[in-house]
Amino acid sequence: MRILFALAFCLLVKGAFSQTPYVIVLGVAQDAGYPHIGCEKSCCAPAWQDSDLKQSVVSLALVDPASKQWWLFEATPDLAEQVHEFNSITQSQYSYLPAGIFITHAHIGHYTGLMYLGREALNSNQVPVYVQEKMANFLKTNGPWSQLVSLKNIVVNTMLPDKPLPLTDIIKVTALSVPHRDEFSETSGFRIETNSKKYLFIPDIDKWGKWPRSIVDEVSAVDFALLDATFYTASELPNRDIKEVPHPYVEETIRVFEGKPELQKKIYFIHFNHTNPLLWSEAARSTLRAQGFQVAEKGMGLK
Repeated sequence: MRILFALAFCLLVKGAFSQTPYVIVLGVAQDAGYPHIGCEKSCCAPAWQDSDLKQSVVSLALVDPASKQWWLFEATPDLAEQVHEFNSITQSQYSYLPAGIFITHAHIGHYTGLMYLGREALNSNQVPVYVQEKMANFLKTNGPWSQLVSLKNIVVNTMLPDKPLPLTDIIKVTALSVPHRDEFSETSGFRIETNSKKYLFIPDIDKWGKWPRSIVDEVSAVDFALLDATFYTASELPNRDIKEVPHPYVEETIRVFEGKPELQKKIYFIHFNHTNPLLWSEAARSTLRAQGFQVAEKGMGLK
């Protein structure tokens, strides 16, 4: 399936719509990736045996063919592989590194890939990193991230919630504050708006009901909504208190959008824990699609 997506995008970037901005999915797994460390159960065992089944941590690329720029959403532990894959899919038509990196929050799967920009690795030069205020302070005042700032491997840019940030004349990104386990930073979702499509990206949130905004209204206002699907049900972590890691279960989100087929088709579930069958079961994915929803897959293009 990944190969098919990649081939389709090689054709897309050469095609008639090649000047239209679009999004590429570069990863779909929860912070620890897939297979998951310490898991030898039936959900992860096949992926330990077959590396082709590996799934990268959740990440997106926003691409603007007109300006020849691209931006990365989330700096994951799989950053090196994801940057390489982006350049492979787009046939190296863009700069190796993105024009900027947007980060949602300070949980391990979402920012630790910044380490590859340091002098022990790429030693990058002033890559813009876009975050909200608490996340900006976290990066500036905690090692080793503060070294990236002092050595100018990255430049931290603070976004204000609900204030659109123009990237080009036809692209803007807005940070949306969402409730989550904010031990070290606040948590952002992002609304991406281009001259042709609008995207909503919320890989982590505690519960839709805790958000002052209406998720139904937010999905109504966009063309694609990539939403938190960490767990399908509450029964996936029998040996842990799932209240310690709150997320909207897929079955809860399904109920929220029940009877709204025009919105269901916009929703692409993403950020799957290794226990979530949507990550490794085609039968589960087919069942969900039959209900009108979509499943994000690595290499998928949204345009």
